[in-house]
Amino acid sequence: MKAQVFRGVNQLSYEEVPVPELHADEVLVQVRVVGLCQSDIKKIRYPLYDPPRIYGHETAGVIAAVGKEVTGWQVGQRVVVMHHIPCMRCGYCLNDNFSMCDVYKNISTTAGFVPSGGGFADYVKVPGHIVRNGGLIPIPEGVSFEQASFVEPTNCCLKAVKKAQVTPGQTILVTGAGPIGLMFIMLVKYFGAKAIATDLIPARIEKAKQVGAEAAFDARDPDLQAKIFALTEGMGVDTTLLAVPSEKAFFQALDCTRKGGKIVFFAEFPDEVEIPINPNILYRREIDLMGSYSSSYRIQSLATDIVFNRRIDVDALISDRYPLQHLADAVERAIAPTPDTYKILIYPQFK
Repeated sequence: MKAQVFRGVNQLSYEEVPVPELHADEVLVQVRVVGLCQSDIKKIRYPLYDPPRIYGHETAGVIAAVGKEVTGWQVGQRVVVMHHIPCMRCGYCLNDNFSMCDVYKNISTTAGFVPSGGGFADYVKVPGHIVRNGGLIPIPEGVSFEQASFVEPTNCCLKAVKKAQVTPGQTILVTGAGPIGLMFIMLVKYFGAKAIATDLIPARIEKAKQVGAEAAFDARDPDLQAKIFALTEGMGVDTTLLAVPSEKAFFQALDCTRKGGKIVFFAEFPDEVEIPINPNILYRREIDLMGSYSSSYRIQSLATDIVFNRRIDVDALISDRYPLQHLADAVERAIAPTPDTYKILIYPQFK
């Protein structure tokens, strides 16, 4: 089969690799579409993990083979593949910190080499632990592979929204109107709150309004704080969702979030970044800082419902489609987006 193998920093090799061999409790899925995620891009561009590896984890496809001990799944079924499932027994899982679980971190789907997601390949193998514990999700009729591939990123964004306890009537600032920021806007609106967005690209500012933002501004606007306060009766927003790894965006969040509000770090910052802050700002204004990383098993069924029942319009997020052999070009497009670049999808079957 063909796969895009990570051979080193910024080195992707489109090459022939063996189809993964199945153990008795495993399932093989033919990949039909896989989303390109910012975490994939970081792993390709920076020396975070040793090669060789095959990345890609926002995967939807068709079951191509099942191990002899597998029950409940048949060849030909259309499925979403979740690349991590927690153990549900450790101290992290018992406190709903599923993404901190060692099993969640270390058992993953694979197309060969060290298990690393494996979606950037013709076929991906799903380990028995993931098969047995909800990591395969059947795609209903009327839902496309493209739409289904959004279940995992929707879960990740939904986790942050739930962690921030977004409720009807609140106003939420979303920094960055790329694919993640736009999904935040949709989810905020779905839960009955109002979204205000910021970005640097005029087309994305307009796109934010199109998908449901009450207002959207250029992040460089010197009157940004005044405009946000004018929209929130002088209080500031209830929560800011940081969808870009920007120090300036964080300090804007501090300026624009009300007393007693929350700031959620969703985008991953470079490791070398350190943000100086006077702790009395948090103390006196009772601002909660929190992080939200990866997905949550607790809300997997809700994320699935939101996507499959079109409670948000994931089709509006898709901007670019690339065949698997041109993955490197897709990564470059994501790094240097055009004004109309949002979510990029990859297709192993396109030649």
